[in-house]
Amino acid sequence: MALTNNQSVSVRDLIKEKKSKNSTNQIVEKMVPGVLFVLALISILTTVGIVLTLIFETVTFFSRVSIVEFLTEKEWYPFFEESATYGIGALVSGTLLITVIAIIVAVPIGLAAAIFLSEYASDRTRRIIKPILEVLAGIPTIVYGFFALTFVTPLLQKIVPDLALFNALSPGIVVGIMIIPMIASLSEDAMSSVPNSMREGALALGSTRFEVTMKVIVPAAMSGIVASFVLGISRAIGETMIVSLAGGATPKLTFDPTESIQTMTAYIVQVSGGDVGYGTTVYYSIYAVGMTLFLFTLILNLLAQYISRRFREEY
Repeated sequence: MALTNNQSVSVRDLIKEKKSKNSTNQIVEKMVPGVLFVLALISILTTVGIVLTLIFETVTFFSRVSIVEFLTEKEWYPFFEESATYGIGALVSGTLLITVIAIIVAVPIGLAAAIFLSEYASDRTRRIIKPILEVLAGIPTIVYGFFALTFVTPLLQKIVPDLALFNALSPGIVVGIMIIPMIASLSEDAMSSVPNSMREGALALGSTRFEVTMKVIVPAAMSGIVASFVLGISRAIGETMIVSLAGGATPKLTFDPTESIQTMTAYIVQVSGGDVGYGTTVYYSIYAVGMTLFLFTLILNLLAQYISRRFREEY
């Protein structure tokens, strides 16, 4: 009889414990969506705050400087108080020059590395090479900047004697090296996600491995590959330390990679150093430059979404 009572008490305890756990789980289930919503809302509000700050400060800048001068003037000399000129074209050309050089370096090498890792490398080789690429992506950009200034530039000067100490070619190449891991890793992930049945079907029809890669795998993964290109380009446009250290501080409307240039990010670094007073026109100019940079990356992202959508529809 005592055993029966003990057994009944144990069963009751188990039932109470289960009900307690169920109530706790229900509370957690109700709280989780709210917590996730708050976290998502924080990220959205942060983005909105950044955009609004850029807009308000840019409006202040254009209340002092004509937007026509900003878009059409060819020179950017904001530090001359009596004859200051604010032609964003000089900074845009430097940014585009660095970006184009970086793309020329990074896109073919990154895509080739992704194709090798996805389609040709053995599992052991992939396990060795991919972590090395990821380590390369983790190197601080200031290290890349000193590498460009103290190693790449002297090396290029032996090939191009007229190359200035501060130039666009050296930082452009190093920025390209910096974004290779991003392009290679994301493109490899996109190609690896293509079903093996597509590879096997193409091979069964007599295609070579190269033909399968270029005519089946790459087109099927094109949306992911394009996304990796756009992310790499956006990273190159927004790069700061490499171009600040090795590119120079000479804003000029030129597309000669051997000359000293200044990018939009390098100008922001220069003004943010503390030598410019708060509330001056030069101070507000960094927001106008930042807004221009923001519009560049926004257009790139919209273009990437459009291209990715088109490729998804075709494949």
